[in-house]
Amino acid sequence: MARPVVSIQTADFDLSDEVAALRAGDGGIGAIASFVGTVRDRNDGTGVSALELEHYPGMTERAIEAMVDEARKRFPILGVRVVHRVGPLRPLDQIVLVAVTSPHRGAAFQACEFLMDYLKTQAPFWKKETTPDGARWVDARVSDDAALARWGIAAGNAVGSAPSGAPSGAPGGAAGDGAPA
Repeated sequence: MARPVVSIQTADFDLSDEVAALRAGDGGIGAIASFVGTVRDRNDGTGVSALELEHYPGMTERAIEAMVDEARKRFPILGVRVVHRVGPLRPLDQIVLVAVTSPHRGAAFQACEFLMDYLKTQAPFWKKETTPDGARWVDARVSDDAALARWGIAAGNAVGSAPSGAPSGAPGGAAGDGAPA
């Protein structure tokens, strides 16, 4: 059975297994580019002991699938796999995987970077980190918005902001690279 393009899950993932499944039997693949994000133990100079990600099941997958559709329009890619973890995480844990296959490396690298830039600012996740000063919600960074803008997408114009009923105290919209991810 084929894996879905997008998976939102609490369980960890295995990079080798994911890449093997993505490229299985496709002789047209000339390049695979992947990105694995991990939870850092510091953010903006403050220690981080835990990170918790919340999302809205169904809505999050649809939003990321729309991002993948946009990548397919922009780049000659053959396959894509996005895995994003939710729930409680600790420093060193893997948090996100983006893997892209293409006939050529340039398109694979670009599509992978495009998807990560898009995910960091537009995916509907809410991140809360635990620091020595207590828990705090994390908002997207200006530098992440700038990274997305170079692709011709303005922050807030791709995937909507936080729906009503968002986690209490959560910042509006997606939480980006302000959290250790």
